[in-house]
Amino acid sequence: MAFTRRIFLTSGGAAAASALGVTGCTAGSGTPDDAKPGARRAQPAAGSPPGKSVVDVVADFGARGDGRTDDSGAFEKAYRHAASRVTGAIGRTVVAVPPGAYLIRRPHALLNGGDPGRKANGLRFQGAGKRITEIIFQPDAKSAADAFLCRNDNMWANLKFEQMRFRSATPGASFFNSYSEGQAQDYRFSECEWAGEWTYGLALDGSNTNSEMRWDACRVGGAYRKAFLYSGVSRRSRDKKQQDQFLNYWFNDMKVEYEWGNFLEFPYGGSITCRGGSYIVTGRRPGKSADYGTTSTFFRFPRAAHADSVQRFHAEDIRFEVRDPQVRIIDCAWDEGTVHFNDCDDTSNAFKSFSSGVSAHRYRTGGKGPLIRYDLCRLVGHHRYETGKRSSGAPPLARYDMCAFRSHPQRDFAQIVGSGAGGRAAEVRFTDCTGG
Repeated sequence: MAFTRRIFLTSGGAAAASALGVTGCTAGSGTPDDAKPGARRAQPAAGSPPGKSVVDVVADFGARGDGRTDDSGAFEKAYRHAASRVTGAIGRTVVAVPPGAYLIRRPHALLNGGDPGRKANGLRFQGAGKRITEIIFQPDAKSAADAFLCRNDNMWANLKFEQMRFRSATPGASFFNSYSEGQAQDYRFSECEWAGEWTYGLALDGSNTNSEMRWDACRVGGAYRKAFLYSGVSRRSRDKKQQDQFLNYWFNDMKVEYEWGNFLEFPYGGSITCRGGSYIVTGRRPGKSADYGTTSTFFRFPRAAHADSVQRFHAEDIRFEVRDPQVRIIDCAWDEGTVHFNDCDDTSNAFKSFSSGVSAHRYRTGGKGPLIRYDLCRLVGHHRYETGKRSSGAPPLARYDMCAFRSHPQRDFAQIVGSGAGGRAAEVRFTDCTGG
């Protein structure tokens, strides 16, 4: 949707006149086109709710977008307008956010889906570009640990955010809290960017769904005390062991270039696909974390008690930079499922003195897996396997096909430790691999 000339010219005093724009009134001066002599007045679609289907936070609700004025109220009005137009569980509103820097101090001001009894499907936030439209979240520092810019309490499905930048101006604030018992799902982020220091990007909780989420051509910057996407925070779940319905997360053509923290953390399994892009951790944690030490990890998959469902991870066509021995690409403790890297490269810093000792891929495996495979990858340092007890008929720990090892020959590439090490059950298989 293109931003009109009227939107840009009415962002001053005229915006106040339209701050109650939930009835479909047009902001600004002059004669609306449909009120001119001879003009044919547009009629709302049959069955459509009252009010505008496309609203502008500046022209319709009085946001300033100057980076200094608290625009929380304008965004709260925009959200209430969108919620008021939900009809038959279908949302019918686009919230347009023109160029500018919008300061938001109150939690949940951008999205406040706090009515789980009222199901809604369809809401879209549209900016003008990821460094053209910026949302600055600056809650009170005393409550930052529990402050989220957005929340969805089992109310909304089919949410879309596009061409926007989100920045935490209060270290430790979080972007999105999503709780689901079957409703919260289908999120789309297109050409968005995150900056600043967050605790969570998206924190997913509940016992069902929180699934079908997609990121396209987004940039994940900033820093994360926990993770950009943390699936299964277990704050409110009625049955933590059933937090296994975290399915289908797609990351396409991403620029993941953040200072420290974890990118994805999935202790309850999930189906995750990352295709294309560049992944870099640019710094190191400023202090030692009780949960993570000084390590930052792109894909951290610990194992929590849960009903077994899908545990599947696929990375393809990604360039990783391992700039520091404290960076891990994957740290996986799933005890079944699959892990697959295809046509990936983490050797850009193989020339550095620490690189031969790097162990950026780490697995703690159980009797049933996971099944681990690398195809057509260029790999630095060692890969580490910590094995539990394995039966004599267990599959190999991992398989490498047509991979190139930069630091060590094939015989020394896999470091295998634990009670399952030794013998046929602890094999790592190589096919047509080179290098070292």
